[in-house]
Amino acid sequence: MIQFNLLPDVKVAYIKAKRAKRVVMVVAAISVGVSVIILALMISAVALQNKHIADLDKQIRNSESTLNNTPDLAKILTIQNQLNSLPALYAKRPVTSRLYNYIQSTTPKEISITKIDLEFGANSLAITGNADSLETVNRYIDTLKFTKYFTDDAKDTKIDAFTQVVLASFNKDSLTATYTINFLFDPIIFDSSKVVTLDVPKTITTRSETELPGNSSGVFDAKGTN
Repeated sequence: MIQFNLLPDVKVAYIKAKRAKRVVMVVAAISVGVSVIILALMISAVALQNKHIADLDKQIRNSESTLNNTPDLAKILTIQNQLNSLPALYAKRPVTSRLYNYIQSTTPKEISITKIDLEFGANSLAITGNADSLETVNRYIDTLKFTKYFTDDAKDTKIDAFTQVVLASFNKDSLTATYTINFLFDPIIFDSSKVVTLDVPKTITTRSETELPGNSSGVFDAKGTN
């Protein structure tokens, strides 16, 4: 079967152009629609952002007004700053409760203590009390001199716990001897960040145990009280 195209070439070209026009119009309409949607979203976003900023400004103004109307605001802020600093200060506090164990572990049973003066600022201790003899006081002094300590993070390093141990005053009657001993302590032994163990000598064999009080070479070089 033989078919003949009876449409002239001009008519064919016109039909194709019309078809292309429709495609272009559809694509253009879709593009315009998408652009309108995007523009609407952008306008909505800007409006929402402006509203959010306005709300934040209002909250800031309200908060500022509340603060300005708060009585004694400066005092409150000062107290708050002090409260914030308390944890750091608490961590640096000396552990005074350790003193009882230190005294108990270094003091001979023949020694009694009537007064303890502890000064953390000067790292000093003064102990006053009674003993059965000056020899016992001598042994107490030597025990303090040779007591060392170590911490859990440096167990192989032993350091003098007490230094400059001095018999500040003493007196003796027929029954008892009274004494006052002054010395310095290493502040580490009261450090809350350290676990401290005292190494107390069990036997004292220094010459101060055998020498009589008053000898210039003994521990009683300090002037005594009568």
